[in-house]
Amino acid sequence: MKFRLAASALAIATLIAACGGASTPTPSGSANPCFPVKGQCPEEAQLLTASGATFPAVIYTKWVDEYYKATGVQVNYQAIGSGGGIKAITEKTVDFAGSDAPMTDAQLASATSSILHIPTVMGAVVPTFNVPGVTKLNLTPETLAGIYLGTIKTWNDPKLTADNPGVTFPSTNITPVFRSDSSGTTFAFTDYLAKVSPDFKSKVGAGTAVTFPTGLGGKGNDGVAGAVKSTPNSIGYVELIYALQQKLGTASLRNASGKFVEPTLDAVSKAAVGVTYPDDLRVSITNSPNAEAWPISTFTFLLTYKDVSDHAKALAMARYFWWGTHDGQNFAKDLGYAPLPADVLTKAEAKIHAITSGGTLVLPAK
Repeated sequence: MKFRLAASALAIATLIAACGGASTPTPSGSANPCFPVKGQCPEEAQLLTASGATFPAVIYTKWVDEYYKATGVQVNYQAIGSGGGIKAITEKTVDFAGSDAPMTDAQLASATSSILHIPTVMGAVVPTFNVPGVTKLNLTPETLAGIYLGTIKTWNDPKLTADNPGVTFPSTNITPVFRSDSSGTTFAFTDYLAKVSPDFKSKVGAGTAVTFPTGLGGKGNDGVAGAVKSTPNSIGYVELIYALQQKLGTASLRNASGKFVEPTLDAVSKAAVGVTYPDDLRVSITNSPNAEAWPISTFTFLLTYKDVSDHAKALAMARYFWWGTHDGQNFAKDLGYAPLPADVLTKAEAKIHAITSGGTLVLPAK
């Protein structure tokens, strides 16, 4: 329900923007009124449409409102899921899209235009559970994978009790709950499990939508959380921001260094430390080797065409991306996200500067 509201809030923000005023334009004496992004730009389009990932919907709602106040540009972002965003950018039905999962080689090949990945903020996927009498739960990669493979069937399985000394588990069956819709949340979760469990990789694999061998499906974070809340002895996975907002009980998870960690924003930030980033920034930071990292951490991305024929839209998008990765970062922590690390921001800047219109760079060269 939360993300339905978030999507609605995005639409409402756009309507409010259409009726409100905008900030005063940059003085004409400025060397470049369009960059850096400080106010209105007379050359840019006034409306952009986008769709995609639900995970960043809360912060993107904030960005929509604040960016309109700063520039007068309306951004209509519909939170429909990462799979929907990838489909939309591929079919060119939006100006840009959002996805928690990087596009695959096959998806990029099916697109008719070159697409860039621009990271915006970081977040995490967390296990949430409903076991009567149990308030704290430690999970290892092996036990979490076993639960979703159906090989660990009961809560009093010796592998679970060994990692939770002093906890009395019931002998009841475990009900795993998963996302029934295509989502970046499922991608991050399965990407992690495929890394830590060869069985999971071969039998289920990683993707925005996979076939789990057992359990119940729920649409969106609210569907998964609702199923867990209403089903005793169940476990599910949701985005950290959603768990924080809904005050859901979350499990600790043993990371790659062997330490049980809790899902915090600081632990999410640690997951990006020491990562080697590919040139295209299609990176996975799950199962980070950092000793303090939360192991199911992820970036979320904006997807944009490298070359945009409509110069006014190209300029509007490049400016919006720049503002989001700079001024927009100030809202991250208060809204439950981790801001971009400095080294990632530098790489994101290079991608934004690479956007062209008709082969000509949209923003001034650095």
